[in-house]
Amino acid sequence: MSLSISDRQKSPHQSNWLNKLIAIIVLINYGLVLFNLTYLPARNFYWQIFPSVTQLYDPIKAIEPHRETQSYLERVDQLQSQIEQTGLSSPQSAALLNELQILSYRLIEDNPFQAGDRSRILAKIETEVRIRVGEDSVRDAFAIFWSQDYLNQAGWQQELNFFNTELKPLIETNYYRDIDRFGQFIDYFWLIDLPFVILFALDIIIRTYRLSRRNPDLNWLEAILRRWYDWFLLLPLARWLRIIPVSIRLYQAKLLNLEPVRQQLNYDFAISFAEELTELVGIQVIDQMQDYVKQGELARWLFHPDSRDPYIQLNNRNEAKAIANRLVSVSVHDVLPQIQSDLEALIHYNLAATFEQLAVYQQLKNLPGLSHLPTQLTEQLAQNLSQTACKTAIHALEDPEGTQLTKRLFARFGDVLETELQKKHNLNDLEALLVDLLEEIKLNYVRKISEGEMTNIVEEADRLHRSLRR
Repeated sequence: MSLSISDRQKSPHQSNWLNKLIAIIVLINYGLVLFNLTYLPARNFYWQIFPSVTQLYDPIKAIEPHRETQSYLERVDQLQSQIEQTGLSSPQSAALLNELQILSYRLIEDNPFQAGDRSRILAKIETEVRIRVGEDSVRDAFAIFWSQDYLNQAGWQQELNFFNTELKPLIETNYYRDIDRFGQFIDYFWLIDLPFVILFALDIIIRTYRLSRRNPDLNWLEAILRRWYDWFLLLPLARWLRIIPVSIRLYQAKLLNLEPVRQQLNYDFAISFAEELTELVGIQVIDQMQDYVKQGELARWLFHPDSRDPYIQLNNRNEAKAIANRLVSVSVHDVLPQIQSDLEALIHYNLAATFEQLAVYQQLKNLPGLSHLPTQLTEQLAQNLSQTACKTAIHALEDPEGTQLTKRLFARFGDVLETELQKKHNLNDLEALLVDLLEEIKLNYVRKISEGEMTNIVEEADRLHRSLRR
């Protein structure tokens, strides 16, 4: 029993070391993948700085010296040896110079650097030769460079030294890659990658098995999908995607801190998702309301409660009528007393305008001592009418008979209003106004979200989460 307990105590530690070891192996494999992907673009650098690297890795990429450029360099070496033996003016040296001129023409025409997008190297060689001999034509420049007269005049040792130091390293970078029967370049990197892939496959199978054992409800497919990112380790193509399992493995093994990145990704995703979701939900709700209005359902729902679909009522009351009654009560008890002076001024204005049209009123204003009487009567009458209207409205709501009359008035008012609103021209106008109003609400709703309102909400939620963790 003590042994099993000890094993269980060591198991997490051993598992952690195993995870770190696998993560390091995955990282090493990804380093090799990146080296393989960047080898061809960086081969010129390796050739000049670390030539042993190219000697070791060229066979992996099926790279071998290009026959045409290699033959060119061999002829130059032969020329140098021949001049040293028999001199520049000998027939053998002249024959080699003539052959180099022909090979130079062929080099320009065939462009053996074209494969692998290395034509810029040939362009560099041509530019160097033209500048060296002072000739604009590339053909003429090579013909002059490989001539006895030029080498005699400029000094063959100096010119061959120029070729060996400036041109030969460029020509040596050219290479040939063999292709397979499918027309693809041969690449033996899979032989290096294969042991890693086998190891990764075994690791994935073991982890999937353990996961399915710990969660009996999961089948093998579901267990595999739980670690979907590991399958990038087995892909023979697009190996650069292994950065996904590499990062996750290093993070899980606590060899790489991706928490700031994860938090930022969650933050950006939350804002983007919340903005899109909120916009979609809000726009959908408003669009449904617009369709509801256009189809006449709103008027039918308001004016014909009995025709509604099964509808849940809370507290067994009609909220629309309750809201209307509450508005009337607030208007009578709270609003009317505060606007009594304005109501009095309006009544006074209407009475004065009406009396001004009466001949008796004009005669009273012209009588001596009674000129102010019409104005005083008008003011007193307006004050009495406004006070009476307010008191009457309040009394009507408090008195049972008044309440009954008020209800009958509002019922009659509702019936007449319903009849008038259901007339086609009124209903069309109201529906058009409501649709336009909802469209304005929708535009302003989206505008507020696009102006960064959702960012503030997400930041506030993030602040609350941090407070809770503290």
